[in-house]
Amino acid sequence: MSLIAYQKKREFSRTSEPSGEIKKTNLFRFVVQKHQARNLHYDFRLEMEGVLKSWAVPKGVPEERGIKRLAVQVEDHPVDYINFSGVISKGEYGAGTVEVWDKGKWKIIEGSLGSGSLKFNLAGKKLKGEYVLVRFKEKKNWLIYKTKI
Repeated sequence: MSLIAYQKKREFSRTSEPSGEIKKTNLFRFVVQKHQARNLHYDFRLEMEGVLKSWAVPKGVPEERGIKRLAVQVEDHPVDYINFSGVISKGEYGAGTVEVWDKGKWKIIEGSLGSGSLKFNLAGKKLKGEYVLVRFKEKKNWLIYKTKI
């Protein structure tokens, strides 16, 4: 885990995004941020290992069972990003509007990101229940879906 890739993509004198640091505690929080960049997508982030493990989900994290969505893993983000809302300036990486769509707590049920399969529970305002992330052969591509209410 590292924030180097995140920090290299941003000019912090030109963006209000947090530069952040790796945290020593884990409060098991998650956030989904609606990101109107070049294309509308949703950023799904799990607080884990001192950072926010992050995926871009083009069609959004499913709220109902039976819907499977592509989740493309992106660089780790600092935990301070969990409350970020605002406008990323034109010309900057990820330029566009970011707003918090949902957030809450999460809990591992079984598996791990390292194994390529993680089952977890979300307790947010909109997203509630049991979810699974499964990695494809292409390591950055995952599938996210809801399994139980």
